[in-house]
Amino acid sequence: MTDPTEKHAALADETFMSAADLRNYMEKIEMAHANEALEAVDRATQARQQLAKTLAEPMELTPQKLEEIAGTLQVKLRTAAERGETEIMVMRFPNLLCTDHGRAINNSLAGWPDTLTGRPRQAYELWRDRLKPAGYGLKAMIVEWPNGMPGDVGFFLTWNRK
Repeated sequence: MTDPTEKHAALADETFMSAADLRNYMEKIEMAHANEALEAVDRATQARQQLAKTLAEPMELTPQKLEEIAGTLQVKLRTAAERGETEIMVMRFPNLLCTDHGRAINNSLAGWPDTLTGRPRQAYELWRDRLKPAGYGLKAMIVEWPNGMPGDVGFFLTWNRK
């Protein structure tokens, strides 16, 4: 007959975890996942801050840069038209690049373009000066709501099927 303590001893060697060891292991795994999530949030926050910093600085709109932008936009417009779409998002940026953090855009106030800064302001001016006369519309809206608060803003270039 086998002694129950011998059976327990055989199960408790390093090839088998006790319930307490298993709980400890689970806690370590949970902590590792929590740390990974926190690190991911930190990386996302840093990337967002860097993006805002980059987009806050206007770019030099040389004829070559304008040609590059036009070429990229034409490809996106044709692709969207082939799918039967009548709008595309052409820019997404943090609401920090609006002097009112996107309030005017969210409330569809007439003066919302006046709240734009940096590259979003340049994008609006490019639309106003070059694309609006060609029949394109521009729609601005809040596209992300973190914790129920306005987040990123999206610019959508629109056109009719007519």
